[in-house]
Amino acid sequence: MAQGSGRKPLVAEKRYSAGGKGKAPAAKKPARKKPVRKPKKPGLFGLFARKKVRAKPVKKKRGLIGLLLAPFTFAFRLVWGFAWRVGMVVCLLVGLAVAFQYSKLPDVSAYLDGRARGSVTLLDRNGEVFAWRGDQFGGVVTAETVSPHLKNAIVATEDKRFYRHFGLSPRGIASAVRINLREGRGPLSGHGGSTITQQTAKLLCLGRVYDPSEWKSESAYEADCRKGSLWRKGTEAIFALAMEAKYRKDEILSIYMNRAYMGGGAYGAEAAAQRYFGKSANQLSAAEGAMLAGLLTAPTKLAPTNNLQRSQDRAATVLRLMQEQGYLTTAEMQRNQDSPAVLSEAAAARAGGYFADWVMDTIPDFLGDQTTEDVVIRSTLDQRLQSAAEEALKYVFENKVRKGSKAQAAIVVMSADGAVRAMVGGRKTRVSGVFNRATQAKRQTGSAFKPFVYATALELGYSPLDRVLDAKYCLNIPGSGQWCPKNYTNKFYGEVTLARALRDSLNVPAVKVAEAVGRDKVGIVAKDFGIDSGLADGPAMALGASESTLLEMTGAYAGILNGGSSVTPYGVTELKLVEDSDALMGASGGIGERVIRTEAAQQLVWMMEKVIAGGTGQRAQIPGWQAAGKSGTTSAAKDAWFIGFTADYVAGVWMGYDDNTPLSGVTGGGLPAEIWRETMVRVHDGLAPKPLPMLEPAPIAPSPQPTRRERRRQGPKLGQELGRAVDNILRDILGN
Repeated sequence: MAQGSGRKPLVAEKRYSAGGKGKAPAAKKPARKKPVRKPKKPGLFGLFARKKVRAKPVKKKRGLIGLLLAPFTFAFRLVWGFAWRVGMVVCLLVGLAVAFQYSKLPDVSAYLDGRARGSVTLLDRNGEVFAWRGDQFGGVVTAETVSPHLKNAIVATEDKRFYRHFGLSPRGIASAVRINLREGRGPLSGHGGSTITQQTAKLLCLGRVYDPSEWKSESAYEADCRKGSLWRKGTEAIFALAMEAKYRKDEILSIYMNRAYMGGGAYGAEAAAQRYFGKSANQLSAAEGAMLAGLLTAPTKLAPTNNLQRSQDRAATVLRLMQEQGYLTTAEMQRNQDSPAVLSEAAAARAGGYFADWVMDTIPDFLGDQTTEDVVIRSTLDQRLQSAAEEALKYVFENKVRKGSKAQAAIVVMSADGAVRAMVGGRKTRVSGVFNRATQAKRQTGSAFKPFVYATALELGYSPLDRVLDAKYCLNIPGSGQWCPKNYTNKFYGEVTLARALRDSLNVPAVKVAEAVGRDKVGIVAKDFGIDSGLADGPAMALGASESTLLEMTGAYAGILNGGSSVTPYGVTELKLVEDSDALMGASGGIGERVIRTEAAQQLVWMMEKVIAGGTGQRAQIPGWQAAGKSGTTSAAKDAWFIGFTADYVAGVWMGYDDNTPLSGVTGGGLPAEIWRETMVRVHDGLAPKPLPMLEPAPIAPSPQPTRRERRRQGPKLGQELGRAVDNILRDILGN
């Protein structure tokens, strides 16, 4: 710029600091860049700090496989989202249901005896138990008081994980479903996979008590409790879970052991132990405990009283399971398998199955089949005599009856007062609840009825030595025409005594005597002796055309033995409740009113003794004993009888077919007489012989011969009568 202009030069003010006044500034160093720090990993508190907004990830492009799986992924997410929510709701509802059931469960003691009915224990004449009926309950047991062998056997057989699960066993259920499907059944049909807790719930019917207004019968109630529907299984599972929450494991096992049915009418371990082994449940051996545990799968089928071998085979399997699960050593298992459990004498004999059934039919239902109390009945049964009858029947059929024969037989043995000592209702002796041919079969009696014809005659003053003509004899039967009885031999024997007519079982004399004394009187005598069945009308009644039972006929013969008084066969001597000392019932029968005079009865015994000594009943002779009796064979041999007695016992035998098929070559004096003899020989074993209470009739004095004067006086009269008879015949011929 030109000087002299008066302007200051253009210079920046205070550009430089005072210290550097007049000096040029030094060159400025370039600024250092701060190093980029890597983000630190968040600490413990940093994890919960609010996250900064992240940049949205870049979506990856899906490949072909991703596109294909997309619908399935969506469906899975949808189903899973629905399922876990539903599962939560179901779990909540199940929990509420379990809590509700839990609140209703009573104390464990209330569930230990759940029988709706009582029991009936039958004792023989000596006070020994020989049969049971009803729901037998021996008493309360617990898992702590029973034999550990029984407890271990039940757990090993029924639910080996019992002490480890919570009431349900998913593994067991899955295994059962698999087995059912493999065997062609529905998933819930057949094997159930139930735990002991679930089985106990079922035994308790899920807490429902029998109500007659809801169920028609107890059988309907039990059937309802055993339903296997899906809903039922679900409610059963809930009840089981509630039980697991309420009770200890051993308490649940105690309920199960007291309620489970173990065959033979035994409910609970104590009743079964008493019934089969005659001991308490706390005294059972490993073999006995295994046998009882084995019954739980099929109590009736496996009951040792029905099939001992089958029960022992099942027990061997249970012993093996006990060994596998550590309850027994191998040596203990082998020892018990080699020496299996056997029945007590009372259970093994099982005597009186038919007898027990008959006794139960003779008492009121509210003390018998329908009782809600525990009843004890003392009976007339003699187990020694029962065995004698069973052995006799078995011996004859094995040795004297053709193999394959379907013929049946029945035996009744009683005392003279009507006390029944033994009863066999068929060839299968150790059974119950079946048709009893001794008491239920009404069959024609044949000639076994004839003693009552002669009893009537003797009561009216006839003598066993009186004579009757055995010759052709015919009667006109209104509506049927002429009837001419014939003897079994198709022969006639002329004039015979009443004693011989009975000894040889002649038919014509029996009919003539019945007609002479009056059929109505014969019927009265027979009914008074105890033959209550309807008697046949007409003259054939004398030949046993009427039907009767073996028990009735044997009782009627007992009346002849005891001197002519009626007899009501009976089997009960005393009935009382377990808790009471006083009897509710006494003897149900015995000797009644007199039917015929003692003299007449003893003469009839004398006549009947001849039947066995030398007549149609010779095959019934008992060495060393006097015996009296009568055989009987019906038309076409459909029924064959032999009934007789000694001074001590009366026995009756019937033989025939259930369908009335005629017997082949059998008469009352044949096989029935042999069965009778075999029975009575065994019955009288060890007894001292006694004479029969019989009375031999006084000889009949011959009629005095008329004197010569009497013959001359009678001559013209007889001649005149004969002449008049001839004249009448001639008039009939000539028609005048």
